[in-house]
Amino acid sequence: MTSFARLLRAPRRRHTATLPRFATFATFATFATLAALALVSCTQAASTGIEATGTLEVVEYSVSPSVAARVSRVLVAEGAVVRRGDTLVILGTPTLTADLAARAARARAADAASAELTNGARPAELERAEADLAAATAEAERAAADEQRLRGLAQRSVVSAQQYDAARAVAASTAARRASATAALQLIRDGARRERRSAAAADAEGAAAGVAGLEALQHDLVLVAPVSGMVMSRTAEPGEIVAPGQAALVIGETARQTVRVFVNQGALSRVQPGQAVHARLDAFPGKDFAGHVVAVGTKAEFTPRVALTEKERADLLFAVKIEFTDTTGMLKAGLPITVHIDAPAPTP
Repeated sequence: MTSFARLLRAPRRRHTATLPRFATFATFATFATLAALALVSCTQAASTGIEATGTLEVVEYSVSPSVAARVSRVLVAEGAVVRRGDTLVILGTPTLTADLAARAARARAADAASAELTNGARPAELERAEADLAAATAEAERAAADEQRLRGLAQRSVVSAQQYDAARAVAASTAARRASATAALQLIRDGARRERRSAAAADAEGAAAGVAGLEALQHDLVLVAPVSGMVMSRTAEPGEIVAPGQAALVIGETARQTVRVFVNQGALSRVQPGQAVHARLDAFPGKDFAGHVVAVGTKAEFTPRVALTEKERADLLFAVKIEFTDTTGMLKAGLPITVHIDAPAPTP
């Protein structure tokens, strides 16, 4: 009975041993099916656009003076939120006020001189010149009459030749004075020459330009925020001298973020400035951020010096700059972000 029982139990063990092989094959088939579906899904996702990852950067503006000046006051600290036009730094120069007053006085004098030449003589000056001419004319006529009368007397030897010569000299001098008075009156009536008026007007304009230049300089000594954003760094303190172009503050336009990603040469032709972009942060996978392509690189980067093989040619990458307008405050400089460029692959 014992041997017979063993013969009956043996087939059962063989039948039981075939079950794991069948289960292993089914499990492998299931995994292969899922992998194929995942591959199809990834292929379809890749065909609808281009995905890349980059690091967010904020657009920064350096706030600096146009001339060397001493810092009088700094009104903001690092991390402060500012609005466009807010006063940030007040600078000063020791001689600016005195220079401005001197140029303003010179401008007033030049304006007065130009106005005098343009308006001509005053009525009182004209009346005086006319009176001088009338007096000179009367004297000249009287002297001419005396000379005429003494001429006849001298011819009859009633008066001496010396008396006649004296009368003739008086007549000549009074006639000259009348001519001078006539010319002076005409000059007053004609006014200054056009060249003199033009020169005076140009002098007045130059003086006014000097005043405007100093006023513009005075205005530039008050540094204001060029954009709304945040103070990223403060590099000047009261009492320090700031050179022209040296940044006193750096303002980051936090509502305007950019990222540079890289695409290969196969995808380069599918990317154009202005294309729509959707992006997501690792910490907020369910939140989409809209942006657009602003620039596409024209020179390859991360390129081997000599690309000989097909693999090396595939390593050619081109930079794509993308800009976001963020009103949520969730985009921060330095955060990694994954972008999806709406650039479907061409149909074969």
